[in-house]
Amino acid sequence: MKSQLFKTFLVCLFTSFSFSAFAQADFQGKAFYESKTTAEMPDFGGRQISDEQKKRMAERMKSMLEKTYILSFNRSESIYKEEEKLESPSSSGGRGFRGADLTPGPQYKNIKTNQVIVDQEFFGKQFLIKDSLPKLVWKMENETKQIGQYTCFKATAVKLASQTDITSFRPGLRREEDEGKEKEEAKTEPVEITVTAWYTPQIPVNQGPGDYWGLPGLILEVNADKTTILCSKIVLNVKDDTEIKVPTKGKEVTQEEYTAIVTKKMAELRENFTGRRGPGGGGRR
Repeated sequence: MKSQLFKTFLVCLFTSFSFSAFAQADFQGKAFYESKTTAEMPDFGGRQISDEQKKRMAERMKSMLEKTYILSFNRSESIYKEEEKLESPSSSGGRGFRGADLTPGPQYKNIKTNQVIVDQEFFGKQFLIKDSLPKLVWKMENETKQIGQYTCFKATAVKLASQTDITSFRPGLRREEDEGKEKEEAKTEPVEITVTAWYTPQIPVNQGPGDYWGLPGLILEVNADKTTILCSKIVLNVKDDTEIKVPTKGKEVTQEEYTAIVTKKMAELRENFTGRRGPGGGGRR
């Protein structure tokens, strides 16, 4: 109990010092994050594929599941988007099954207005997802660690796994037992996952990567299910190229409406793949 009180005191001390230190500044900055998600290689319904095909698939999966993002932030706003990089002609970038964009689009968060806006493309259509900020109930844990030059405090929360994660789509299923298992999984309730975050009160903003926010300091690391997001660099009070633009293009939908759109499309894809392969799994002709 005394240890927990001492940790709480440290957080308050760090927060108080950091806010007073930056009180007179037009505080803003950029944080660079490396995001990695683990996923199993599809079995392609038991079909034999060459080593070269496996290599190409592994490269495509890596480009889909390993990304670099930039979070530009000030005291009340932030925008989180993938860092632009030149791609080789053979690279498929973040696109996967028949043009599905697997990469989250630019995400704008406003703490004051409690609003999140995401500019998202899905199968050639542009959506503007507008909703309230996702609310996580954070539990302050009794642990600290150093990330770079920053002292970070641990917090945990429980959330539902994303229902719009197309990386969970498995087109290679063809066996009856696998198809039955997938149908059964589709009927279950969304899975709860534990999120572990590390934040630093030395940077006094309630921001973080992706959907994560609401802690008394910038979130530098997140571990959630199969995804790890780690901050690799921070630049504070940069004056050039730090404008935070609110996304405005696309069909306006809520997160619930967008989830329904993606869920329906993924169900259609599964049905098309399993129907095309048939019970014998002959594949496309």
